[in-house]
Amino acid sequence: MAHVSPESGDNRSISTGLEVARVNPFNRADVLSGFLVFLIALPLCLAIAKASLFPPIAGIWTAVIGGLVCTFISNSQMTIKGPAAGLIVIVAGAVMELCASFGGDLRTPAGMMLGYKLALGIGVASGICQILFGLLKLGKYSEMFPSTPVHGMLASIGLIVIAKQAYAVLGADAPAGHGNEPASPLTLLANIPAAFSKSNPEILLIGGMSLLVLFSLPFLGRLWKPLRLVPAQLVVIVVAIAMGLWFDLDHEHKYLFPMSAFAGGEVQEFVVGPKFLVTIPHVLDDPLSAFAFPDFRGLGTLVGMKYLLLFALIGSLESVLSAKAVDLLDPQKRKTSFDRDLIAIGVANTAASCVGGLPMISEIVRSSANISNGARSSYANMWHGLCLLAFVLIFPGLIHSIPLAALAAMLVYTGFRLASPTTFVRTYRVGSEQLAIFVVTIIATLATDLLIGIATGIGFKLALHLWHSRSAGALLAPRLSIEEQDGKTVTLALSGAVVFSNWLRIQRRIHEQFATVEMVVLDMTETTFVDHSVMEKLHEQEADYERAGKCLKVIGLDDHTPFSAHPLAARKKPPSSVTPVVSPPNMR
Repeated sequence: MAHVSPESGDNRSISTGLEVARVNPFNRADVLSGFLVFLIALPLCLAIAKASLFPPIAGIWTAVIGGLVCTFISNSQMTIKGPAAGLIVIVAGAVMELCASFGGDLRTPAGMMLGYKLALGIGVASGICQILFGLLKLGKYSEMFPSTPVHGMLASIGLIVIAKQAYAVLGADAPAGHGNEPASPLTLLANIPAAFSKSNPEILLIGGMSLLVLFSLPFLGRLWKPLRLVPAQLVVIVVAIAMGLWFDLDHEHKYLFPMSAFAGGEVQEFVVGPKFLVTIPHVLDDPLSAFAFPDFRGLGTLVGMKYLLLFALIGSLESVLSAKAVDLLDPQKRKTSFDRDLIAIGVANTAASCVGGLPMISEIVRSSANISNGARSSYANMWHGLCLLAFVLIFPGLIHSIPLAALAAMLVYTGFRLASPTTFVRTYRVGSEQLAIFVVTIIATLATDLLIGIATGIGFKLALHLWHSRSAGALLAPRLSIEEQDGKTVTLALSGAVVFSNWLRIQRRIHEQFATVEMVVLDMTETTFVDHSVMEKLHEQEADYERAGKCLKVIGLDDHTPFSAHPLAARKKPPSSVTPVVSPPNMR
């Protein structure tokens, strides 16, 4: 297995397609891991599809196609492809806005189907865009996105998911918006406490028990190690199905419940029935009912163009970042070619959208479980897809018995993890300015939409960098001189501001030098400002090159003042320590 220089985002592969082909697809470790991941993926695929305003079976088709297609195109060995909570807001937004653009009413089945098919048309086009991204080798440009606004975007998605799914956990109706417009995330969040008094007790009991399992099982696993092997999602499904059978949710009926805790001792009547269970077709009996086909008319509208941009860019960015994170967890430290992975994701997304599936990415939670379960190769992804296919074909009745409140609880739990208080604390520890960027991104996203939110976060970060660097030109063009010391070592001297927006040029220079030497010294003595994103990326690069048998050494930051005690905090050189820069002849 041959190593290559670890330049992020371009040719980060240490295994060839032929090497992957020699792996036994029936390897016991991969088969077992694929089956265990399937147990986690099944309820999550159903939940994400339902929350995205797609039919629940759409999430299954996405994971099946991701497992059967990406395994043979991508060289990513440990990632599991499938629908992700991070795309719920985008997909649901596309369904709602496209439906409204063409005069549909989401409150009717016909309007919902219209928005669904129009969103599928956007999905096909975005999949083709992702294929082009990979062919044009644009994966490296994911490095240009600063980490804090991206984390802020994910946290805001988590809050929006909580806002929308909490009502399904309670068995209560969400507040209506103005006219045909849905209520805003801020309105939904503000009305959650009041919704408890309107909750359906049996549904609330199922949703509450599901949340209790999801939050408590990981904690109990720290106290008793065997519990770590039990997927919390599987326990939730088993408990929820049993409770659904006990409450006879498969037959519509009324029951009385004393609402003394809420309404002064009144006995209130509630209705439960199949509408609180997953609706899924019997594929073998009626194959056409299990699929839907795209409507491409939305591509000719401004709304369609907006969501094409969001599907393609946010989906690609999330997938690359997830693949990058999974590479760090891989015990064999294999590297994914991000461009090749984008091609695989694009092909699979195009195919999935053609038959009614959701967009997919490299999903971090299921990929982490795949590694923990002892997977050895990408065939675990294939087996997870095959298990899902077999289950939906053979046991549709069992899937139908899953209460929607349990699926909603899983998404509330996922949303909490994306926007947990510890995320805010970790961000603050990196620096108060990072917390400001993080919070601005969240507020802008909740108040407007995802595209404006992430743009606002990045714009705010650039404004802070401009304040610190006092030079707009320095944000795009780093000042870099190259001094060759001997045949094995090269020193690169940087000056001015070193920030996320000029990092790609610096990274390319570093990579070029490693083509001829074994050690690169990055001298940052004359830099005036180094942002958190660059500190984070330098840390990653040092580790990558070390694994490749080379050495990247960063020096010259002793006189800089860090914005916090965190090792990856941004740092600024005091004005009295800045030396006027005179460009040497070999300045690049």
